[in-house]
Amino acid sequence: MSASSSIAILTVAGGRGSRAGDGLPKQYRALLGKSILTRTLEALHAAAPEAALLVVIHADDAELYAEAVAPLAPNARARLIAPAIGGASRQESVRNGLEALARLSSVPEIVLIHDAARPFVDAGLVARAVDAARAHGAAVPGLPLTDTVKQVDASGVVAATPDRAALRSVQTPQAFSFPLILAAHRAAGSGAEPTDDGMVAEAAGHEVHVFAGEPANFKLTTAEDFLRAQTQLLGDLSDIRTGQGYDVHAFGPGDKVWLGGVPVPYSQGLAGHSDADVLAHAVTDAILGALADGDIGKHFPPSDPQWKGAASSIFLAYAAQRVRERGGIIAHVDATIVCEAPKIGPHRDAIRESLAKIMQVDIGRVAVKATTTERLGFTGRQEGMAALALATVRLPERHPT
Repeated sequence: MSASSSIAILTVAGGRGSRAGDGLPKQYRALLGKSILTRTLEALHAAAPEAALLVVIHADDAELYAEAVAPLAPNARARLIAPAIGGASRQESVRNGLEALARLSSVPEIVLIHDAARPFVDAGLVARAVDAARAHGAAVPGLPLTDTVKQVDASGVVAATPDRAALRSVQTPQAFSFPLILAAHRAAGSGAEPTDDGMVAEAAGHEVHVFAGEPANFKLTTAEDFLRAQTQLLGDLSDIRTGQGYDVHAFGPGDKVWLGGVPVPYSQGLAGHSDADVLAHAVTDAILGALADGDIGKHFPPSDPQWKGAASSIFLAYAAQRVRERGGIIAHVDATIVCEAPKIGPHRDAIRESLAKIMQVDIGRVAVKATTTERLGFTGRQEGMAALALATVRLPERHPT
């Protein structure tokens, strides 16, 4: 799609939906290491790289929104317009977003309105939406019904059996001429409660056409939907790899050792070019090994003075980002620290939490153990510490390496 097509995609993310559990509004819940909103915006940008992206958010969600857009690639972030603040209803929220688009110096010709909780939108669906908007002015994606539908009364008695051949289950993105849908939403007023934007266009007297939807483009609403989404994503990440990492550092002057980004008090420190975080180094090498992407020394050579005293969390975050850039996830990390002292047990959970945060994965995917060598070898003589790590990553099969 060319820049001259003047397309904007308005994503509705102001809801408080909690049927999926976990406390957070569902659009900010993590799905295999990325929030739903992040995944949705990535998919929309991939489908329409030249389109402007505007998200309507709840007034209380500015921080959550900032966290969701931070992982986007620079070219995707460049297409983002400052978010609009939603209203008391979905209709009011969409209208606020449309008004924000109307204030732009270059008003779009076509607007697609999409649910934040539909992260599986693809390029084919978006292309059909744009074509339908151009041809008809107002169009929505729909799927034929496969089950018989019954209309029931208040007591649950069947009142009618509609012809399912004439019925469609409607999805998003819904596609409109921008002036048409802006005027329709303005005419609807604040008291209207339509369940989609096609209803708003219908109420304004416009014909709304239906184009082919996508079965995979389902909306995440319940906990079962999240399980289905996880299964769908994992099915696309069938290239499963394991990498191993190993590192050692000698003790030197200091009053703490860094382990997984956590300062652990001790009578000595660890010597090294960076902060000598032996655990972070082992995990970093394990991830790079799973990617067949060299080791820390390749990416952060000790001969480079800019890494003198650097926090090893930089190295680990970089390795994790390499996985995400290839469309993959870190499925699990299992690490073992080898030392006689200090005692690791009191700090284990803090270390796991720190590693998980650096790698942007759930803490349940990070295991940290500690052992001694029964006073054998250099660790047994308390001359230094060692760490071993295994990392399992999942990548799309389309990547050749």
